[in-house]
Amino acid sequence: MRILQVNKYNYLRGGAERYMLSVTKKLEEAGHEVAIFSMQHPKNLPSPWSKYFVSRISFNEFSLHSYFLAPFRIIYSFEAKRKFKKLLEDFQPDVIHVHNIYNQISPSILPVAKKKGIPVIMHLHDYSLVSPDHQMFCHGKIYTRCLAGGYYHCVIDRCHKNSYLKSLLVVIAMYVHRFLKIYERNVDLYIAPSNFMKETCVKAGMNKDKIKVIYNFADTISTEPITSGDYLLFLGRLSEEKGVATLIKAAVLANKPLKIVGTGSEEERLKNLAKKLNNQLIKFTGFQSGKNLENIILDCRGVVIPSISHDNMPFVLLEALALGKPVIVSNLGGLGELVKTGENGFIFKAGSVENLVEKITELYQVDSIKMGLAARNSILDLTIDKHIKRIVNIYEEVIHN
Repeated sequence: MRILQVNKYNYLRGGAERYMLSVTKKLEEAGHEVAIFSMQHPKNLPSPWSKYFVSRISFNEFSLHSYFLAPFRIIYSFEAKRKFKKLLEDFQPDVIHVHNIYNQISPSILPVAKKKGIPVIMHLHDYSLVSPDHQMFCHGKIYTRCLAGGYYHCVIDRCHKNSYLKSLLVVIAMYVHRFLKIYERNVDLYIAPSNFMKETCVKAGMNKDKIKVIYNFADTISTEPITSGDYLLFLGRLSEEKGVATLIKAAVLANKPLKIVGTGSEEERLKNLAKKLNNQLIKFTGFQSGKNLENIILDCRGVVIPSISHDNMPFVLLEALALGKPVIVSNLGGLGELVKTGENGFIFKAGSVENLVEKITELYQVDSIKMGLAARNSILDLTIDKHIKRIVNIYEEVIHN
């Protein structure tokens, strides 16, 4: 099968990129031919398809090129359409798997595929199709005012990057795309990594029959003996929506050691919070990866995901379970869909320090070896090999429909 993967970045940047790169590798190992369509970027992995990539535009780095090009690229990119058409002619894919194309590529490429009769599957890695702010998180709170189609609220509330101008641009784009029905007419099937994502999209008006739920995967299921460490662990981006401040306060009150792995915009504020609480139990390790990160996870008591926004189906949750670690997750988004309270982890009320303290206390009272084994067993059906079989079955389904 000839498969075209489409995503605005072609390097490990976030969950969408991790998904695309892992799936691409596995598909190639299984004998499929895979091409990539993306945006030029200095961090991109080498690709024989890079000559087709669209020119780079950055919304975080000021340049005259980006400043003048941004409004057009967000709404409709003729460059992307032209280069995508050329790639389709040269590669002739059987199916197209689209990931995050918002802003940097735009949906201008979708009618090209439709015109050529090539089926398109789109992965819903975030909430960009139903909300101008892809996280549905604004000024420290969950933001749902746009779900009913009132996207203009995003401009009033500066929900995109705390900017009137940037909010206006993404809102205009959403109204244009909605008017043209550019996704509705040109995407054959959507894949949602959580039931919550599907439910949210359906509430916003998307066709439920065109959305199929397939959970993300764990790269490997650990076969190491399960151990019970003494510290709690958070790993991920240190940004406001991740709720790390709640976890720090709860760990101090519960008098349990906590390791925080990762970096981000909130790092200094969180370090100052830990210092203010005058507690030596909180340790920031910075960014970690590879075997070192795996060992940190294996040696912990449990992994805590205290998000105060609607997380979809983060890989950190799947990684923790796959390594035989109980999890404590907030009750938002898709986080609780894999957690059976008291068996492989616990669910607490998002933002509640007191409730999180209760769950931390419970974690240290149960048989963590037994719970770790249950955690590992709960994810046996979500290996990457089984995931690839599900994805290929969907490819074949849309090709033959």
